[in-house]
Amino acid sequence: MLDDITEAVLAHEEVAKYLQGGYGTSGAEARERVNGYLDELRTTQRYKIYRALQHPLYPILRKIERKQENLYHVTGAVKAHRIMYASNHKSHTDYLVEPLVLDDNGVRPPVIAAGINLFGGPLGLIHRHVTGAIPIRRNAKDPAYLITLKAYVAEVLKRHDLLFYPEGGRSYSGEIKAVKTGLISAALSADCPNLVIIPTAIAYDLVLEDHILARQRVKKRQRPFARELAEMVRYAVGYWSRAFVTFGAPIPAGHRDVQSRGDLLELTRLIRARIGACYKVLPTAIFAAAMRPSITRRDLEGRIDRLIEELCARHANLGVTSGKQAVDEAAEPLETRGIIVAERGRFRVRERSVLRYYARTIEHLLVTPGRTH
Repeated sequence: MLDDITEAVLAHEEVAKYLQGGYGTSGAEARERVNGYLDELRTTQRYKIYRALQHPLYPILRKIERKQENLYHVTGAVKAHRIMYASNHKSHTDYLVEPLVLDDNGVRPPVIAAGINLFGGPLGLIHRHVTGAIPIRRNAKDPAYLITLKAYVAEVLKRHDLLFYPEGGRSYSGEIKAVKTGLISAALSADCPNLVIIPTAIAYDLVLEDHILARQRVKKRQRPFARELAEMVRYAVGYWSRAFVTFGAPIPAGHRDVQSRGDLLELTRLIRARIGACYKVLPTAIFAAAMRPSITRRDLEGRIDRLIEELCARHANLGVTSGKQAVDEAAEPLETRGIIVAERGRFRVRERSVLRYYARTIEHLLVTPGRTH
């Protein structure tokens, strides 16, 4: 017996048309492909045991202090709207932190759209049968997959809120990447007049995978998640960070014309700009943006003060108010992390690629990108 989402997906106009044959496949082959992808996409959220996830994941979660800002945007919208949370993507820990921030505050966590590489082993079972995550093949070209995914996401949105990462994957270079249109287009086709998109920005003092991401900078291939997890455990030794999840004002999306490419591109640009405006400027990021290969504390504080003035003029979401505060709060964790070294009143760069990674996290807020290195 087919579940209601599967029946609804198969009834979608594009899916039904594909099942009649075409794209070089017979009707039987088309149905087999669509059914196979539906089996892959099918997910269940068991909210009652959602909080229990914190226990097996405690070794990681206890190292990240969760903080939220502007939650009123969510609590005001959740009463009468279907919500799509559109977030920047910093770390694999985003999938844990952001839904728990909502749950901490009595807001039912959304279903998550996550890369399919996260669905192997025990973690995959948790995603599929507890958190309700949808596995996404980010670079798929198969028409059967794209048509099925679009219809599936549209049907899920009629029943659940959704958290997705419009950049596609984590930022390997640090900056907020360009927004992809696939899932946004699928959402617009959901026929949800009360749909709103809430721009969401997550910022960490220290990103758990910073060394791993920064050294690669551009994602060249998908590495096995088990290998990435082993590296993350290694870098978790001595790790501690705050995670700021900031919510922006809801963007109405139910009235958008799903057939209009211009409307879609305008919406994606707006989402990226709103996420960037929400992003919390933390001491480590502004320290990295002002840092030179070698600099005295006094000169560094002065450079940071000037950056803060500029960011304040651009209405950035500042988490630091002075150069002294930034150095006081960022120098020790960056040195412990092996990114800088303090010697006789001077700071020197030890891991240039990682320092640049943090500097780029606020590059979108500065008048002249790339000015500090």
